Amino acid sequence: MLSKKCKYAIHALVYLAERHEQGPVQIQDISDDQHIPKKFLEAILLELRHAKILESKKGKGGGYYLIKDPSEVNLMQVMRLIDGPIALLPCVSLNYYERCDECRNEKTCGIRDSLVHVRDETLKILGNSTLAKIVKREKSLKTK
Repeated sequence: MLSKKCKYAIHALVYLAERHEQGPVQIQDISDDQHIPKKFLEAILLELRHAKILESKKGKGGGYYLIKDPSEVNLMQVMRLIDGPIALLPCVSLNYYERCDECRNEKTCGIRDSLVHVRDETLKILGNSTLAKIVKREKSLKTK
C-alpha cells in the first residue's frame, strides 16, 4: 500500500506535469488544489528536488517546476524514492534485497517464485506509467 506521503508526491508531480514548461508553481497553489498540507508538501517537494526531479526558483514568480520531461518520470521511480521497496517480500526486492529469516531454501521457495513474477509485472506497469501518460489519461477521462 502506498503511504500518504507517496500519494501526495504523485499528486504534486502530476499537477506540475500538467503545467510543465509554464514556469514555477507556488507551493500554496499545489497545496490548495491537491488538498495537501503545506508543511508536509514542502518536505516532499524538497525530497523530489534533491532527487533531481524538480527544481525551485526563489523570489517573485518563484516556485517548483519539473526539470525532467513528464515522459521521463515514472511511478516506479517516485515510489522507490518515497516509500522504498516495491516488492512484497525483501527476498524478492531488486534494490532492497534481504534474505527472509524463516526461509529454508530460496531456490526452491514457491512463495518467492510466485512473488518474483508479481514484482516483475508490477515494475513493468509502474515503469510504463509516466507522468505524461497519467496526465493524458486524466484529460481523456475528463472529456468523457
